[in-house]
Amino acid sequence: MTEIVPVSGPELVTYADELAALLIESVEGGASVGFLAPLDRTAAANWWRERATAVEEGSQQVWIARDDERVAGTIGLVRAALPNARHRAEVAKLIVRPSARGRGIGRALLTAVERSAAAQGLTLLVLDTETGSDAERLYSAAGWSPCGSVPGYAADPYGTLRATTFYYRALGLPEASAQ
Repeated sequence: MTEIVPVSGPELVTYADELAALLIESVEGGASVGFLAPLDRTAAANWWRERATAVEEGSQQVWIARDDERVAGTIGLVRAALPNARHRAEVAKLIVRPSARGRGIGRALLTAVERSAAAQGLTLLVLDTETGSDAERLYSAAGWSPCGSVPGYAADPYGTLRATTFYYRALGLPEASAQ
C-alpha cells in the first residue's frame, strides 16, 4: 500500500539520504529533473536538506510516497514569491522510483498536490517536463494543458539539450478565465 504524506522541514532532513537515493536512481535512469549524471550522493542529499528551510517557511511543500516504509516517490510545490503571483505555484520534482512506476504513484502524488493547492486557495499550477517524456502522458491524462514548448531548454542527465513542454492546471477557475 502506498501512502502519500506531506513532510515538514525537519522530516525532509531526515528523509534526505533516502530522497537522494531516489534522485540518483531516477537521474541514472534518464529522468530529466534538473541534474546531470553521475550525481554525487552527498550533493544530492545536500540539495534535499537545503529545501528544509523553504518548507519550514511555507514557500515550498514536499510530499513523499511511502511504499512498504520506503520512499517510492516525491513531489514538490513551490509558491510564487511576487505579490501579483500569490494565486499560483509551480509543481516541481515529481519523481517516482523506476521500479515503482506504472502503479499510479505519480498520479497519486499529483492529485495530492492539486488538492492541497486548491485547499490553500491557489488557482493556478504550472510545471515543465522534457518534451516526449513519459511524464507528458501522465500530465495529459491528469487533465493538465500544454501551453508551449521551448527547444533546447534544458539538458538531459547526459548533457544533451532537449525541448521542454510547459503545462498548466487551473484550479477552481472558470475555463475562460484560465486562458
